[in-house]
Amino acid sequence: MQKDFQNLVDTLKNSIKTWEYFVNWEKVFTNSSEMEIILNKLNYLLGKEDLKAEFKTLYETNSDVVKAFPVLLAVREKQLEIFELSDGSFEIFDFKNNEAGVDNFEKYYMFLERTGLINLFKKEGIKNLVDYVIGVEVGLDSNGRKNRGGSLMEKIVESHIGKLCEQKGFEYIAQASSTEIRNKWGVEVKVNKSERSFDFAVFNPENKKIKLFEVNFYNGGGSKLKAVCGEFKDLYRELKEQGIDFVWVTDGLGWHTTKRPLEETYNNNEYVFNLQMVEQGSLEELAW
Repeated sequence: MQKDFQNLVDTLKNSIKTWEYFVNWEKVFTNSSEMEIILNKLNYLLGKEDLKAEFKTLYETNSDVVKAFPVLLAVREKQLEIFELSDGSFEIFDFKNNEAGVDNFEKYYMFLERTGLINLFKKEGIKNLVDYVIGVEVGLDSNGRKNRGGSLMEKIVESHIGKLCEQKGFEYIAQASSTEIRNKWGVEVKVNKSERSFDFAVFNPENKKIKLFEVNFYNGGGSKLKAVCGEFKDLYRELKEQGIDFVWVTDGLGWHTTKRPLEETYNNNEYVFNLQMVEQGSLEELAW
């Protein structure tokens, strides 16, 4: 197979966003529905003139309403430790195991005031906390897009590996550890990280050989890319000594900022591809 580093760089993709990249709606609605009863209890407070008195009445019989406070602030923690700048003290707010009572009522009403959540309940605030939390969940879910980018890359490459295995009678495992590979195919893989998992392991039952895959996509640059190059150079040598092929599929314009380390690894490793190369049949051309 003819190696051409410039072609690899020139054909890197700007994006691999699919329709499901933007929002995991199932997760959004599942998370919001889990709080729906509590949020509807809190809806009672919206627009009330004497909010403190009304909150006291609600809290004395439904102390669980405070469980919704973190998500109203767009945080996932169930316990928050707040630093008091004036005297250097800390106060802990436990939203999962709180108990109703006058003291706790004052404490959690203060939390509403000091965090500004009280503004949600004013007349000029919002109309429905359930709808509000759906919006919050969409925002929180956007934090997972970075991880979804990696998952999408794996999903794309897996579609090609799956077709290849179906055509050639191969077998594969996703997120394959050395233990899983040994148990399923009787092949020993020795690596420095004892329970390292590879994105994919592909097994040819005729010659009992496997190929191990790592895949990733980088929109932006940074020191991590250089570190990955060094790691995969070492991994390639380590596996080659065991008669195992290591295949790296990577893409993304982030590599434009880290070309030299990538080129060094490309020249050292036998199999480094981007998505266009995979789409054009580079995996089928490997010696299986």
